[in-house]
Amino acid sequence: MSNTGVAQPVAAEGKGFRWLQLAMGIVCMAMIANLQYGWTLFVDPIDAQFHWGRAAIQLAFTLFVVTETWLVPVEAWFVDRYGPRVVVMFGGVMVALAWILNSYADSIALLYAAAVIGGIGAGSVYGTCVGNALKWFPDRRGLAAGATAAGFGAGAAITVVPIAHMIAASGYQTAFFDFGIGQGIIVFLLGFFLRKPSVAMPVKKKQLNLPQTTANFTPGQTLKTPIFWTLYLTFVLVASGGLMATAQIAPIAHDFKIADVPVNLLGLQMAALTMAISLDRIFDGFGRPLFGFISDNIGRENTMFIAFGTAAVMLLLLFNYGQTPIVFVLATAVYFGVFGEIYSLFPATSGDTFGAKFATTNNGMLYTAKGTAALLVPFGSIIAKQYGWQAVFAIAVAFNAIAALLAIFVIKPMRRAFVDKSNGVVVDAPVAARKVSAA
Repeated sequence: MSNTGVAQPVAAEGKGFRWLQLAMGIVCMAMIANLQYGWTLFVDPIDAQFHWGRAAIQLAFTLFVVTETWLVPVEAWFVDRYGPRVVVMFGGVMVALAWILNSYADSIALLYAAAVIGGIGAGSVYGTCVGNALKWFPDRRGLAAGATAAGFGAGAAITVVPIAHMIAASGYQTAFFDFGIGQGIIVFLLGFFLRKPSVAMPVKKKQLNLPQTTANFTPGQTLKTPIFWTLYLTFVLVASGGLMATAQIAPIAHDFKIADVPVNLLGLQMAALTMAISLDRIFDGFGRPLFGFISDNIGRENTMFIAFGTAAVMLLLLFNYGQTPIVFVLATAVYFGVFGEIYSLFPATSGDTFGAKFATTNNGMLYTAKGTAALLVPFGSIIAKQYGWQAVFAIAVAFNAIAALLAIFVIKPMRRAFVDKSNGVVVDAPVAARKVSAA
């Protein structure tokens, strides 16, 4: 653990250069979004072609998410050693290869292999771009991480309709092949221009009202802290419900018999499922930078409480009224709008708590919680088959409610105490906090 309390000189690059880096990272994230958020469009067509069953097909989704998340710390090590360029370019090749293999997959084993390859590629891009944003923007971590994650959340919004149309007109194999090549090429080209700051970026004093450490915790030190594992548990609780909904939204709409029911919203008429997926991506993408910005101003844990509580309410609406098309569309949109913020709040919280120097690796370790949560996705299909989708919604409501309470009553005081201790602050009951003088 090393102290970085003294402001360091600004990077040699111009002030606008970091915003260019942020923009390129956002586009790269948008190009890998369909690997997760577009997957739901392919589940039923694949099942209709090969009759492998939804649960078996969704295992590919789980393998993708597990590989995408659990390998991020390894990929982050390569970023720290070789820089973001080579890792993102490698990711572009892998995501293209994954969907090309999906287009040819005539066995469940090949589908699973493609999922693993896609996970490696998406993790390389995701972990690198978010970690790079944390390093370039220590003064706006919530906004930067949120904007970067927004690319992943909203990237599928502009392509979900073309993919759905291509699947209907030319088959899902063509959609996999064409979009796979296009997405991979864009990531590869933009990855060439990514770089990390040449020197550490200073934190502006006006942002120090948030609990932020002035120390840099190594990955090994981070893993030994109770606050890391408390954050990890909360991440798992929230992510599990969101990933179930992401992977199953099309099967849910079909089982509720509302997938093709026309919905008119603000003069725009569209099939309920298509409108739901489009709005979900838009709200998801918009929510990530919005909640990141809010957390920069009112605090990470307060924002978590608001978001997780709202998610629980939306899931409760789906539990009771999900078979009504307009409720399904609007409730899922708001739900994803508050769900996606975990991908801005947790990285920002990690950077604030454990420091900037090892931010890519430390955030990568926390991000593996998404992979842990993904292990629950296949159980969504199993539970739904036995007890109906309402049972899945009920479980997700409970998870989000528990996470909201953890954020405000456990994480908030625990993290404040941890940051104060790492900064050398002693807090006595009757006396205000004071800096400990060096011995």
